[in-house]
Amino acid sequence: MKQGGGHAIFTAECSHSFHFHCIASNVKHGNQICPVCRAKWKEIPMQSPSLDPPLGRVAVNPVGWPQNDALMTVVRRLPPPRRDLSRRHVVPLFQAPEPGIFNDDESLDHLPVVAESTNASDNSSLRTIEIKTYPEVLEAPRSSSYDNFTILVHLKAAATVANQSSSRNHASLPQLYQNPRAPVDLVTVLDISGSMAGTKLALLKRAMGFVIQNLGSNDRLSVIAFSSTARRLFPLRRMSDVGRQQALHAVNSLVANGGTNIAEGLKKGAKVMEDRREKNPVASIILFSDGQDTYTVTGAGANKSQPNYQLLVPLSMHGSDNTGFQIPVHAFGFGADHDASSMHSISEISGGTFSFIETEAVLQDAFAQCIGGLLSVVVQELQVGVECMNPSLCLGLLKAGSYPSRVAADGKTGVIEVGDLYADEERDFLVSVKVPAESSECETSLLKVKCVYRDPLTKEMTTLESDDVRIRRPEVAGQEVVSIEVDRQRNRFQAAEAMAEARMTAELGDLPGAVSILENCRRVLSETVSAKSHDRLCIVLDAELKEMQERMASRHVYEASGRAYILSGLSSHSWQRATARGDSTDGSSLVQAYQTPSMVEMLTRSQAMLLGSPSTQRLVQPVWSLGSQPKPR
Repeated sequence: MKQGGGHAIFTAECSHSFHFHCIASNVKHGNQICPVCRAKWKEIPMQSPSLDPPLGRVAVNPVGWPQNDALMTVVRRLPPPRRDLSRRHVVPLFQAPEPGIFNDDESLDHLPVVAESTNASDNSSLRTIEIKTYPEVLEAPRSSSYDNFTILVHLKAAATVANQSSSRNHASLPQLYQNPRAPVDLVTVLDISGSMAGTKLALLKRAMGFVIQNLGSNDRLSVIAFSSTARRLFPLRRMSDVGRQQALHAVNSLVANGGTNIAEGLKKGAKVMEDRREKNPVASIILFSDGQDTYTVTGAGANKSQPNYQLLVPLSMHGSDNTGFQIPVHAFGFGADHDASSMHSISEISGGTFSFIETEAVLQDAFAQCIGGLLSVVVQELQVGVECMNPSLCLGLLKAGSYPSRVAADGKTGVIEVGDLYADEERDFLVSVKVPAESSECETSLLKVKCVYRDPLTKEMTTLESDDVRIRRPEVAGQEVVSIEVDRQRNRFQAAEAMAEARMTAELGDLPGAVSILENCRRVLSETVSAKSHDRLCIVLDAELKEMQERMASRHVYEASGRAYILSGLSSHSWQRATARGDSTDGSSLVQAYQTPSMVEMLTRSQAMLLGSPSTQRLVQPVWSLGSQPKPR
């Protein structure tokens, strides 16, 4: 659907566009439902023979038509908006003064479930997490000692809560929790600065419409819009039919203008979470921006050579090893002009992910992938403990990416703070152990893994322990066979370290040096056991490193997309969670490595909606290949 074709174009409040004469004929007979997304319209297009709209109606200008052409009018079934007649400007809705405390969140239906502590080690029906361990070799000669013997700890969350939790607890859930999942409190913090005017804002509204339509009646949403200042459009509200319609109307009332005050937007988003009277089990913040903060980091008085991005993040969002698990901010940087460094820092500080939306076409898909995960949380407050099972052993490094980890002073125990897991999500951590030579034993017990976590629905705390990790100690060992599982994860950590080093080198202005770091990593990976076995993860790691090299071809390319592409990749690897990255449609894209079935299902919904919309077929193409194919662990 293009301008200049001789037809008026009507864009509805749900952001879908239609030829005016077609849709006016459609609604003339009382049809007030969008043919594409089924949203119920409050503004209805109709033909009007007069040049001035009748009382109670608001003129809507078709795309590409002169401003004084009043052929198309809209009947507004809400009270007519107030007008500032001196400026001919429609006063925006939602101008009610904000309360000092955001404790006006809509009430929840309480679950009649009593929290208990259970031990799931001997009851497979309670196992929400599967634990597997892989030593780097299965046997080692008694006479050999190892300073850094590596053990892979592999965790996988269950597919659904319903299949894994005891029927005793879930039988008591209300009817609305059939096929239960943990409901979500979601706050979206949206940039509506002047640079968002036009297509960008229309696509943001459409993406938010998709989010709103896919939240359940027990999920709650609040929207913060920010430009030079920030404003809460509405309090945390349940996405019932009424809640959805009010949320859609609020989002579609947004107008782009002003500067970019990310700190103020996040401050207000954090306040919504802090002040709420009741809490859903899962809570998250989505931050979206296409620009750079012009107030806190780059504004007057700011240190432009070494910006302090921590100033953008309210203290309540800062993670701490002592305070437990905070509310994550999943940040989305849009286009070539956003500040990828600040958005990545915000997500890292809060425990969220950073996604790079390179082109307008992938905006809704990026949101869809994110909420596909948020709406499938099956594990919370996960702590992974490792304990040496032999007094002569000592723990070395715990490789856990961005997850906080610590080893006790005596080197006998270690802990990794993981937090939430989505359904079917997997986590891989490498544990290094100092293994001494044995004098007579035929076997050495190395360590045991213990997971402690909370069920988000029942609130039960569960403890799950693995079997002891053991290796055989023959007097003379045969040929060493290195575990391909361990080798694969070593490659992933090594690639992530190379990406981080290359990024730091590029920031210092040495792009050839950064490219060289990535090239050396590719060469080292190509010599590993998993590469020679044509392991899929190794193949896509190499493809990703190559893509990063190409995005460092020049300073211009690096500034426009290279930095954001690398940071979104680092975010994905460090949290082992899917992020949107650039506009890659390559089937080998590592985006798929961390995707879960819930994310894929939501992406499928998003793309079905986009491809089914006549106004978006020209603009949007599928971004992720959703066909069944082998996925790396």
